[in-house]
Amino acid sequence: MKTLRKLWAVPELGVLVPLVICTLLFYGVSHSFLSYNSVASMLRAMAFVGIIAVGQTWLMIAGEIDLSVGSVAGLCAVVSSWLMKYAGWPVEAGLAAGILLGCVAGLINGIVAVRFGIPAFIATLGMLYIARGFNYLLCKGYPIYPIPDSLKTFGRAEPLGLSWAFVIFVGVVLIGDFCLRKTVFGRMVYATGGNKEVARIAGINTDWVKLSCYMLTGALAGVGGMLLMAQLNVGQPEIGVGWELDVIAAVVIGGVSLFGGIGTVTGTFLGLMIMQVVRSGLVVTGVNTHWQTVAVGVIMILAVGVDLLRRRTKIS
Repeated sequence: MKTLRKLWAVPELGVLVPLVICTLLFYGVSHSFLSYNSVASMLRAMAFVGIIAVGQTWLMIAGEIDLSVGSVAGLCAVVSSWLMKYAGWPVEAGLAAGILLGCVAGLINGIVAVRFGIPAFIATLGMLYIARGFNYLLCKGYPIYPIPDSLKTFGRAEPLGLSWAFVIFVGVVLIGDFCLRKTVFGRMVYATGGNKEVARIAGINTDWVKLSCYMLTGALAGVGGMLLMAQLNVGQPEIGVGWELDVIAAVVIGGVSLFGGIGTVTGTFLGLMIMQVVRSGLVVTGVNTHWQTVAVGVIMILAVGVDLLRRRTKIS
């Protein structure tokens, strides 16, 4: 009985089991589901949203949330491509500007939510509209192209049949998971989200922790947006539209608590995997593509339900 309780307390296990079941189920329907090309396609597709999801994981563990990540990703991509095409900035400077812009957007979100006390849901929803508006104002609704050849070559390269975006995603996952588990700042993030008042008594500057997580999330949103820009060879104003929903769904499905203080980057990675497996599996089985969205919604509701049940079990 104690062993079962310990397993129940591991959030990642609640994702890994259905992931394995879904994978075997879709493989039984079509053996091509686990072919190299199919798996590589799934991994490439999850890279852009996955990079942002790592930052969102840190932020939600700290007890906050950012709904603007998709719009910020699009704005960073458009601003970066505009600077490289029209202002003549070198690739390195243009990319650095995009990441810096993401940091600034995250900082603004953090100041409004943490310093001014406006609920994060409202503050970041406002930034979603602001960033998307500036995005279209800058490019006037038209894509910005072409981008420099070196960036295009990088974006379209496929090491091992994957992409550099996925390689960067794996690096972000490994670094993010290690820092969250093993560093002092990572423990401060857990403490801040677990009980802010106790963390303050312990000497942790909880406002600084939350602001840092907001900036990290914004920076990674910029990275995700610019990687897609490089792959598409164009600064599309539509980059990032709807990403915030996929990011939050992956994080919640991965076992990160909406109440803060619980979750891991590994769990978020598994959440991304199960979303991609379900989507790709439904395509393989010939199900209408709109059912993919329905399936993700159902999985997300179940994940939140499991989180609430786990919390009640701990309390009792």
